[in-house]
Parts: sequence; structure tokens; C-alpha cells
Amino acid sequence: MTATTASLIDRMPACRGRLTAAAPLANVTWFRVGGPAEVMFRPEDADDLAGFLAGLPDDVPVTVLGVASNLLIRDGGIPGVVIRLGRGFAGIAADGLTLEAGAAALDLNVAAVARDAGVAGLEFLSGIPGTIGGALRMNGGAYGHEIKDVLVSARGVTRRGERVSYDNAGMGFTYRHAGVPEDVIFTGATLRGTAGDPAAIARRMAEISEQRADTQPVRSRTGGSTFKNPPGHKAWELIDRAGCRGLTIGGAQVSEKHCNFLINQGTATAAELEALGEEVRRRVFEASGVTLEWEIKRVGVPLSPSPAPGEGWGGGTAENHGADPCSTLTRPAEPATLSRDGRGNSGDLA
Repeated sequence: MTATTASLIDRMPACRGRLTAAAPLANVTWFRVGGPAEVMFRPEDADDLAGFLAGLPDDVPVTVLGVASNLLIRDGGIPGVVIRLGRGFAGIAADGLTLEAGAAALDLNVAAVARDAGVAGLEFLSGIPGTIGGALRMNGGAYGHEIKDVLVSARGVTRRGERVSYDNAGMGFTYRHAGVPEDVIFTGATLRGTAGDPAAIARRMAEISEQRADTQPVRSRTGGSTFKNPPGHKAWELIDRAGCRGLTIGGAQVSEKHCNFLINQGTATAAELEALGEEVRRRVFEASGVTLEWEIKRVGVPLSPSPAPGEGWGGGTAENHGADPCSTLTRPAEPATLSRDGRGNSGDLA
């Protein structure tokens, strides 16, 4: 533990949940890469979360993790406090055609509860490897449906600890995006479907599971869909046409099975995965003139020499480093250095 990490955890407000300094994160991400959280907080419930945020000093950055299925944590870790919602936010209950789901509830589990209750229209959630909180934040969707199609309302807590709620219109949903302020941490949602036959719903969920297994690298260390589909295009087709299927940098590879997925072959670093993504963006732009936008959220700071006592984590806040470095550019970054076999080295990416 660094001196700065020790001092940060000493500044944490009283809480009922669990606080951990220098908490490892790589083992909780689907990519299995990334540095530690400076401090990890696992609140007991929404009251604990609200009280903690209300007492947290304003200068401490906050990052929220779900199951980290669509997330790339940089090798230097995440400065500030990482909040991970656990069991107290994972409840699911059906009442007629309505479901109440906590933000930490797995999308698959919500679909299963809906199936057992004879509630149709939520089957698509079984094809999203994430949580309800993540689906709310990015209008998660699959197989022709999105969370906006079934959401009645969402609840959350602001960075200052204030409780907020939003109806469907207030969420400001667009493709893979919600217009709710970034500082809001979702705690739960009310969903509504239509009356259906549990057996028919189960068959549809089985079809989705089979389709995923046939078309996606579900048994690999991956972060799900890497890039958003540009208007009028499918990201995987653009990537394939640019010759990127199977492309590698270090231990990172563009999936042979579905080329909008990046894979950690076992030895990849977050820097290699991010460099590979940027190389794909560059090649797609050169081949088609289309700039791909990251769907995977990237957070944290690059790996750098350990700071001297008092220097902090250096690199800025997680929010700054989590921003898309090419979001305001008309052209992606310059290419990573590749060798003839497609493998190469890349510098740490900011």
C-alpha cells in the first residue's frame, strides 16, 4: 500500500459496508487485466451508499463497477474510490407484469425471474452479460431490444448522496447511452413486460443462448462488443473488411469468431488491448472513412513507475482517463507498431 493510498482510506467517511485499500481488480473483470482500486467500497444498501457519498470529500473521484463485463481497466489501476454494488443491490421480485430489480442484479437472472413469472419481453436480457445498472447506464440491448423498451423507472444516488429517480422519458435514452448525469449511481429499476407463456419464453431464451454460443467467443477472456455500430453500418463488418479479423498485438487478439470482440489470449495487458482497439479503429477509418466509437468503457490510468510518497497516483482522475481519447477527433490515433506477424509492442496509452 502506498502512503497516498493509506491517507485516502483514512479520509473515508463512516459506513456499514466494506472498505479495502489497494483492492485487486483484474480478477473481477472479464478481460482479467487491470491494476488495483486505490480504495474499494462495497456498500451494504442504498442508505449506506447515500450516506457514504454525502460524507465523501469532493476531491475524491468515484468509479462504479458492476460485473465488469464491458469494461477495460488500465494497468495502473483506478485512482480514488471504486464502488462495487453487491448482494444488497441484487434483489429481483415480480408482481404481475412488473419486476423490481436491483442495479447489481444480473441481466440473465432478471430474464429468468420474468420467465418463471410468465412475463414476456425481457428475454433479450439473457443475452447481455452484465447487470441492470450497466444496462441502465448504456441503454443495454441485444437481439432487437433495449432496456428502454421495458423500463418504467430507475432509481439512483448522486455524487453528493442525494436520492433521485427517473421515468423512462427522463432517462434520455439513445443508442447505447443514457442522458442521466454521469455522477448518478443507479441502485435499482422497475421493469414491465407483457403476459406470456413460460415455456415459450424459455424457448426464446434458449435460442438466444445458442445463438450467442455460435457467434460470439463466450468462453474467452473478452469484454463483449468493443465498438458501437455506426449509423447505417455493423461494426463487425467494417472491421472484417479492413482485414482485422485475427489481428494481434502482444497477447491481445481480434476474435476470429466475431471480430467486434477483443480477446485476452492469456498474457495480454490492458495497454495491449487498448492499443489493438485503436489499431482497429485506424484501419477501419482508412478502409471505409468511418470512425468507430468505443462501446467498451475504459477507466483508470496507464501503468507508470510507482510514485514517490506524496506524489499520488499521478495521471489525473479516473473520469479524465476514462474519456475516449479520440472522441473529439475526426481521425483515430496513429497506428501501433506491428511486426510482420501482426504482433508488436505499444506504449502505455493515456
